[in-house]
Amino acid sequence: MAKRSLQASVEGIRKAKLAFKRKGWTQEYLAATVGLETRQPIWKFFTGKPIDRQAFNEICLVLDLDPTEIFQKTTEDELISLEKPAQLTLDINSLVGKLRSIQYEKIQAQCGTLHILDIAQPVSLNELYVDVNILEEMNSKTWIDINNLQKCDNDKFDRFGLGKVRQKRVAGLEAVLQYSKLMVLGKPGSGKTTFLQSIAISCNQGFFQSDCLPIFINLKNLAEDTRQSTQTNLVNYIYNYFFNFDISEQQILAIFSQGKALILLDALDEVTEPDSERIIKNIRQFIEIFPKNRVIITCRIAAQHYRFHGFTEVEIADFTKLQIVTFAYKWFIAVAKKTPAKAQALAHKFMKKLELPENSPILELASTPILLNLTCLLFQFIEDFPSQRAELYKQGLDLLLVRWDEARGVKRDHIYRNLSLLQKIKLLSRVAAISFAQGDYFLPENKMRQLITGYLSHLPQATNDADALELESAAVLKAIEAQHGLLIERARGIYSFSHLTFQEYFTAREIFANANTQTLHELVTHINEERWREIFLLSVGMLQPADDLLQLMKQQTDTLITRNEKLQAFLNWVGEKSCAVNQSYHPASVRAFYFTIALPPDHSLARNQIFALSLDRRLAGNLSIDLALDLALTHALAVSLTMTAEIFFQRLFTLSLALDLEHLLKDQPSLKTSLQDLKNQLPSQHQTRETLKLWWQTYGEAWINKLRTLMICYRQIGHAWNFNQKDWQELQQYWYANQLLLDCLNSAVAITPNVRESIENSLLFG
Repeated sequence: MAKRSLQASVEGIRKAKLAFKRKGWTQEYLAATVGLETRQPIWKFFTGKPIDRQAFNEICLVLDLDPTEIFQKTTEDELISLEKPAQLTLDINSLVGKLRSIQYEKIQAQCGTLHILDIAQPVSLNELYVDVNILEEMNSKTWIDINNLQKCDNDKFDRFGLGKVRQKRVAGLEAVLQYSKLMVLGKPGSGKTTFLQSIAISCNQGFFQSDCLPIFINLKNLAEDTRQSTQTNLVNYIYNYFFNFDISEQQILAIFSQGKALILLDALDEVTEPDSERIIKNIRQFIEIFPKNRVIITCRIAAQHYRFHGFTEVEIADFTKLQIVTFAYKWFIAVAKKTPAKAQALAHKFMKKLELPENSPILELASTPILLNLTCLLFQFIEDFPSQRAELYKQGLDLLLVRWDEARGVKRDHIYRNLSLLQKIKLLSRVAAISFAQGDYFLPENKMRQLITGYLSHLPQATNDADALELESAAVLKAIEAQHGLLIERARGIYSFSHLTFQEYFTAREIFANANTQTLHELVTHINEERWREIFLLSVGMLQPADDLLQLMKQQTDTLITRNEKLQAFLNWVGEKSCAVNQSYHPASVRAFYFTIALPPDHSLARNQIFALSLDRRLAGNLSIDLALDLALTHALAVSLTMTAEIFFQRLFTLSLALDLEHLLKDQPSLKTSLQDLKNQLPSQHQTRETLKLWWQTYGEAWINKLRTLMICYRQIGHAWNFNQKDWQELQQYWYANQLLLDCLNSAVAITPNVRESIENSLLFG
């Protein structure tokens, strides 16, 4: 049985005093470093009096001394000290193996399962875990000129990567191998704890650091367990863990001294403020006394204030698309209990749906593991995403604002806690709406704090002290980042919402909360701006009823072309052509049909029938004679307009075939004859390439004009509208506004039937 106290020998005291002198410390400083409340044990140590074994060992180790060379040995101790160094090494390896075996099941139970919100049963870590990537250079530490960040006022904004704030990624395990002291930071729900659990399991199963003892400690539990015993340090805590396994304190110290431990300390951010200083001190002392061990600490990014000496700080990266689909596949097997084949099919469908342009806001959220889990949960039931996306975003925010901390019993700081949940939501809504309206997606810290101050100053309990408000706004900004990750430091001193999707949701919520005539009129002025698309869709989904907003959108859409006579003439033609169709299709679908077939063949919307089909699926089947003939003639004109002399030899047959329309001309003999005459004017396909090239160079333009004239004469199609660049831009905006209006009609939760019918029937009606 090991003695509970030790005392220094005469030679040991001499060595200790020399080491103490080299350090240049006072006895008070040494006592504080070891974690003693008074210097009395230090005085006893240097005078050869017995002191607690743990304190004795720690004093020696802090002074860089081997305790076995300092304490007064008994006969038994002297015999032990004569053992050969090789035997000591053998004993350490044997001891590590023994402790690994003893705690194997404990580590598996502690780290081998995941408890997922809204899932009743725990899931095996190996069944669901996806290897994470690490950013070796943290975004918040990167200097970037805010003017160089990608602007979001164009159609090409990269929601998934949120602009140019990118860093090089490395595999998580690669970073662990490279750095023996690692601080792993990340946003809430980014997978920090799961990453640490995976390392513990890999070590426990011998795949990583198989010669080390893995020790996984939840720092919140450590703080709570040792709160009543302030003298307890990290070594005591770990020793108590092994106490029932007949392991001595000296053996534990030997493992630490030889650097044979893999210390995994999880969730430093979850330690409450009263305990924080004590826990940080315990960690620091342990690292200083036992520097050879590999130590990994996890913490939320903005919650990390203390920096441990010698630690490399890295950040967990958002999931890539490959990681998203891999997670989804595993999720459908482990959680949804699908067969591998069914899970693979579901994961493929899941990713295919996510990559649709209309689902880009959901894809953006899915880059965060906690929100990806929620997305998979919703997808498994209907194999699609909910049409009312506001509900998905609301649930995601509920996770980050409330449930994620509640599920783990975590309480955060008092300053931010004084705001109610509703006030937090209103604050974020105000910040989002103001910044989004100004086109600001990245804000300097001072501007972000100004927006927060503006909200706080109007609260009932607000102070009139400007300096106090400034300090409070800074604290609130840091709290939002640390606790929910909704506002994050995207680069040094530059903030943004963690996801553009959340900024859009909060903006729409602000509009909904203040829905009046002026607010809605201001909103509809943005109807032709694509970056406002999600705001309109979310606002329509929130408003009950959405009649006023939809009617204002229709009025605003119609004003887009009222001042352009050429566009008015074009839309009048679209209306007249659609009215001449005998079949009873949806009127707006026929207008959409003619709108797109009248465009030049190189236009992005030319013959794009998605809009028309969304209003009337019958257009996907056998078209009426009128529509089929006009579509075929338009195709023939498009073939001729894209023809060049160089390819005429190859495409002459295609052009001839496009004019073979006898099956559509049974009731139009004059048009049939005219088309046949025009077809006969084409040269023989058996002529040489050079002859055909020369023919098209000589007669091609005239032949196209004859075809166009014939189409206009008989069918009133094929007009050359001669729009300039401004005309085309306005026409594109008008089409986009009508498409948005249709999408909003389909997204509205509450809309009066006659309002829906009236707007639907008048789409694309100039």
